[in-house]
Amino acid sequence: MLITALKSKIHRATVTATELDYEGSIAIDRKLMEAARILVNEQVQVLNLNTGGRFVTYAIEAEENTGQICLNGPAARLGLEGDLIIIMTYCHLTLDEMRSHKPIIVRVDNENKPL
Repeated sequence: MLITALKSKIHRATVTATELDYEGSIAIDRKLMEAARILVNEQVQVLNLNTGGRFVTYAIEAEENTGQICLNGPAARLGLEGDLIIIMTYCHLTLDEMRSHKPIIVRVDNENKPL
């Protein structure tokens, strides 16, 4: 049996931009992606703390050390610049793996820099 578990999350990041005329996805500062071990094109779930909304998309890299978090395509309709969000990834683990699993939690400041 496999259990779906939290792999990582970027906690309370601020949306810095939205780009409706894009195919879709969320662009995340490469440094934050590395810290949270989020891969390019990996599925992410995004929770908007301002609206209570949740959506699933995939991650793409934004320029490193810019603090950029950009909602692209349809996701641009689900948040506004300045909204606080949580970006989460999941993994599938066996029962034995689950016992020792520790998700990666990346907390950020108001400029989306890791704390």
